[in-house]
Amino acid sequence: MKISMHRPRRAPAVQLLYGSLAIGAVAAAAACGSTSSSTAASSGKSQPAGTSPPASSSPAVTVSAKSVAGVGTVLVNSKGQTLYMLTSEKGGKITCTDDNGCTKVWPDTELPKGTTSATAGSGIQASLLGTVKNSAGDLYVTYHGWPLYTYTGDNGPGHAKGEGITAFGGTWYALSTSGNPVTSSHSQPGSYGSGGGSGGY
Repeated sequence: MKISMHRPRRAPAVQLLYGSLAIGAVAAAAACGSTSSSTAASSGKSQPAGTSPPASSSPAVTVSAKSVAGVGTVLVNSKGQTLYMLTSEKGGKITCTDDNGCTKVWPDTELPKGTTSATAGSGIQASLLGTVKNSAGDLYVTYHGWPLYTYTGDNGPGHAKGEGITAFGGTWYALSTSGNPVTSSHSQPGSYGSGGGSGGY
């Protein structure tokens, strides 16, 4: 009788070992993927699908001082346009509105949504800057209590053609850095056939 000297085959055991290692590797990879995803989410580097990043802060409204021919050193906006006040709005009472057509000629200085104050530029007393709310709750920039406006008749920076015009229930003047109306120039009562009335245009 011939005795076989072959040892039992170990292939099943080896295959089992390889199978276990493969399952372990897949589990480890899945764990790493989960960790990296959660880490990215917690660090704020990933955005969920269909969402947009937070909006940037609204641009600030800047009020500065500049020398303008005919009126001297007065308030201007960030574009260099002369800023005016209306005498009927003493104490921050808004009478120049969209409803009466005033803001079509004298655009107001409204703060963008999310902004609560204007920025003091060169030559301005920051303590005199303030805000006033209209009936809708919108915020407008004031200086020494006067709501600020530009004038559509000014062709650009360095002009003050609105100085002394009487319209919409009061007279329009540029503002000095001390917050007082510049009234030294001649006034223009009855401009555009207003006759000093509340309509004006």
